[in-house]
Amino acid sequence: MKIKHFFTFLSLLVVFSAVAQSSKEAVLFTVGSDSVYASEFIRVYQKNLDLVQDESQKDVDEYLKLFTNYKLKIKEARSLGFHEKPGYQKELESYKKQLAKSYLSDSKVTDALVEEAYERMTYDVNANHILVKVSENASPQDTIAAYNQILKLRERTLNEGFEEVRKEVHNGKTVYGETLGYFSGFKMVYEFESVAYNTPVGGISMPFRTRFGYHILNVIDKRKSEGEREVGHIMIMANSDANDSIVNKAEERINEIYAKINQGEAFEALAKQFSEDKNSAPKGGKLRAFSRGQLSAQEFENVAFSLEKVRDISKPFQTQFGWHIVKLYDIKLVPNFETMKPELITKVQRDSRSKLIDQALVDNLKAKYGISDEQLSLSYFESILNDDYFKNSWKLPSDFISEKPMLTIGKKQINYKDFGDYLLETQRQSRKQIPISTLVDEKYQSFLKNNLITYQEENLETENSEYASVVHEYRDGLLLFELMESTIWNTAQTDSVAIKNYYETHKEDYFFPERIDAIIAASPKKKTLKKVSKLLEENKDLETIKSEVNTNDIIEIIFTSDVVEADHQGLPKDFEFKKGVSKIFKHNDGYVVVVVNEVFPEKQKTFEEAQGQVVNDYQAVKEEKWIDELSTKYEVTVNQDVFKKVKEQLK
Repeated sequence: MKIKHFFTFLSLLVVFSAVAQSSKEAVLFTVGSDSVYASEFIRVYQKNLDLVQDESQKDVDEYLKLFTNYKLKIKEARSLGFHEKPGYQKELESYKKQLAKSYLSDSKVTDALVEEAYERMTYDVNANHILVKVSENASPQDTIAAYNQILKLRERTLNEGFEEVRKEVHNGKTVYGETLGYFSGFKMVYEFESVAYNTPVGGISMPFRTRFGYHILNVIDKRKSEGEREVGHIMIMANSDANDSIVNKAEERINEIYAKINQGEAFEALAKQFSEDKNSAPKGGKLRAFSRGQLSAQEFENVAFSLEKVRDISKPFQTQFGWHIVKLYDIKLVPNFETMKPELITKVQRDSRSKLIDQALVDNLKAKYGISDEQLSLSYFESILNDDYFKNSWKLPSDFISEKPMLTIGKKQINYKDFGDYLLETQRQSRKQIPISTLVDEKYQSFLKNNLITYQEENLETENSEYASVVHEYRDGLLLFELMESTIWNTAQTDSVAIKNYYETHKEDYFFPERIDAIIAASPKKKTLKKVSKLLEENKDLETIKSEVNTNDIIEIIFTSDVVEADHQGLPKDFEFKKGVSKIFKHNDGYVVVVVNEVFPEKQKTFEEAQGQVVNDYQAVKEEKWIDELSTKYEVTVNQDVFKKVKEQLK
């Protein structure tokens, strides 16, 4: 199953969900014998209103057509048995399991951790630390030795100074003394982060433990977060794999543009004329605001955050994408809590602090299902376990009491056999020898947690209406994807002859547009272009013209040579494709003159050149005919009185 294509599909189509409704509700329409209720239509319309791109979809009558077509497809998918396919069932169950994670958590604990995380993200901490390494599963003797060692080191730092001791004791093997620089929330393991934020500036913490060992840390400074930057850029492409010639040309061009900026030309106008970032160029180079760590280009981020004042402009610099010039438009502080909350919830659930959420969930489920903290059966398992367990050779005794009840979770009874099987399954994970009583308790806690969460997961759809609604939406969306893929989208392989025939009967739709081989000369000064135009008419080469016009290191003119279409950013609107040197046009806050070397007329595309577009067009026609066939197969009847009321309500 191509799941990435499925999510693309969901973003392009309006997603409709079907949740069971009371039979007493008003029926908006029927598809065959299936009823569709007005409340469902209203809910889905309102939910998707902001997502639709096509203005026609906001029209309620047009939306009803989309909705009925959707219901026809779902009806057909179920009729063909797509919902019974093993692949469909497997992917649905996988999604349900993943989705359930966001519903299986303690909201109070999550909210407290999210608020704490936000507070920490508004400040950066600069700290150094000393670590004495010790394994999480170390023996009591090794653990005590490591703790005593870090305690002595702390005493030394108080008397001798933290930095002196840190530098002296670092050996990179058992003891680490490291400088960390500034960091904020989620950059360190939670235990380390908490101590760093709770230690005052200049203070040295008490020893604390993480999975790496025992630490002490010294907080050097705390400062407000740098927040976000809103910048614009001019980019000349030359990626990291480009040869030296391409890189040198890109560097030369960006330096020419930078010289024009220093001559007083507007950054935004130059971005429109020359930036090769096609998304930002029409907007004068402006980009969306970003924070530290959001960009894949570290060099770009560093330059953007180094600009101190609004309207500051950087010198040209290189990234893996090419050469850039950056202009600062705004410095934004950390977004407010409500804006960041969804992102923070996701981070908290993936971070090491999620263990606190997990434990709160287990405690709540134990209370919900009446599970006692005392489990008398553990003494029996302690009696049958031995050191063979740590050698991965232990087996259940022949007289094992398998059917004896151990505990009950809701309507599910768990027997001794279930825990015995769990011990066998996880035996290989316990090579480190620990006391048998400790082993049994740890295994039981893990076993209990798994069973509590599994039971809650299995019953979540009947207990949580929001979860049920999302599952229904995904279930039908996945079903629709399966149907569309097999019926419409795979036509490139199954309908090859029909697609070629479609091309032959619609050739007039597939042409290369008229293009020109052109030189576009751009300058902020009309006077300069008059001189350039004259030189171009004299057939002077571009380098000669540059040397005559761009004097004293002042860039007056920039040339673009390429085969372009009418919508090229450097061409004036409605530019006439005619060989020769054009008149001077005012364009993009400057002036341009265009030399048309050759005009390439509109050209018929071959089937191979047009194949992608032909397949798309053929599929659209095929789907339209298919919908008509489904409408005949499953009669759709709309209750016009109910629909009239629906439209009044939506107004």
